[in-house]
Amino acid sequence: MASVKQFQVTFDCANPERVARFWCEVLGYVVPPPPEGFATWGEFDRSLPPERQGSGFACVDPSGVGPRLFFQRVPEGKVVKNRVHLDVRVGTGLVGEERLAALKAECERLVALGAVCVQVLVADGFNESCIAMQDIEGHEFCID
Repeated sequence: MASVKQFQVTFDCANPERVARFWCEVLGYVVPPPPEGFATWGEFDRSLPPERQGSGFACVDPSGVGPRLFFQRVPEGKVVKNRVHLDVRVGTGLVGEERLAALKAECERLVALGAVCVQVLVADGFNESCIAMQDIEGHEFCID
């Protein structure tokens, strides 16, 4: 019988620390402690060769339950829609207008952090309402 594996979600981006800190705010995640021997992540980053500085950053679920998110710098910009995206669960258990109000409130909070509201998808009798969004570098995600 196969065992359950831990995993992380990796984002390609231009500014790993900026995007990681955005997702910390979205999810309530935190920046993990710097590697042993370094007081701060900045100190660790300055110890790297110049071409590696700023090339990666991470955030973690403080409860240890959710996956680690890793953000890595890549030279190319985003050009097509993501094939995989995160659904941030804020309306679980809610239906109708109550759900839509909770989603819209979260959308407003995330827009204030720099996210973009792409489309509000209202319940259609089969699917409940959700909101399609983009983070500060254009990665698609939904709040549902």
